[in-house]
Amino acid sequence: MRVEYRPEELIVFEDVSKFYGEILGVNRINLTIEPGITSLVGPNGSGKTTLMNLMTGLIQPTRGEIRLLGIAPTDPEQLFRRVGYCGQFDSFPRGVTGYQFVNSFLRVHGYEKRQAEEKAWQAIERVDLVEAASRKVAGYSKGMRQRIRLAQSIAHEPQVMILDEPLNGLDPMARAETIRIFRELAREGMHLIISSHILHEVDTMSDRVVLINNGYILAEGGVTGVREEIEDHPMQVMIRCNLPRELAARVFAAPHVVEAQLHPDRQGLFVKTTDPDEFFLMMNRLAIESSVVIESVTPVDDDLAAVYHYLIGSSGGGEV
Repeated sequence: MRVEYRPEELIVFEDVSKFYGEILGVNRINLTIEPGITSLVGPNGSGKTTLMNLMTGLIQPTRGEIRLLGIAPTDPEQLFRRVGYCGQFDSFPRGVTGYQFVNSFLRVHGYEKRQAEEKAWQAIERVDLVEAASRKVAGYSKGMRQRIRLAQSIAHEPQVMILDEPLNGLDPMARAETIRIFRELAREGMHLIISSHILHEVDTMSDRVVLINNGYILAEGGVTGVREEIEDHPMQVMIRCNLPRELAARVFAAPHVVEAQLHPDRQGLFVKTTDPDEFFLMMNRLAIESSVVIESVTPVDDDLAAVYHYLIGSSGGGEV
């Protein structure tokens, strides 16, 4: 059952464009973001950072309107009581410890000494850095620096977290721990807007994805839903069977099969079909009527990477 959200529970872009002189940042963005983990995915220069900077009020739109939980980004005092922001670049005062980094932010935010101390330790405990909190941040690993920045961003208990490339440069264990924290925050009802190039983690952690290229939103929704929107994108299927050559000849005769290729181990077959429903029905018939013993039939590209590369291919350039 679909949950109906009130406007003050949503992040809304209405016909938003941003131009840097004659250079396009984003164009005609209409987007509604519900609570949960939303990942912005696109190549460098696609407009992900521009969208995040618009949400936080660091830049203003050339046209259009933005509301975060009913608040305009032009009201920073109200906005940053509800929003936590974690940019992709490290920036720490010289000689500061992890605890001082979080605590000083809360004091600047207006919290009294005792309350700031309590909230700082709560945030540090949440990211599992209590033992390192008294050490200087300069001696932290990349993963620890990411986590202390995350602690600072959540210390004032925001309802929206905006995280620009938070998984960038992390080792697998640090990534897994960071994703665990994100999921925990999402379960508590928080909005998390995350930009990333790391498609596998995005695929596994996101409630929805927004695919961006050249300043335009190409698709949005759940990974599977976005995949289903692309009707002319052939679906690739891996078939394990005892007679892959014979099966290849049989399936390639079907009009909806556009490619059939043997697996390198000669124990399987990759097939691309434009009509998955008809293809699976055909597999059922072949399993009954032919001498081919079909062990498994598995979609292998029903993921974000396949959708992403189909929509935009490879692209380069600098982030706008």
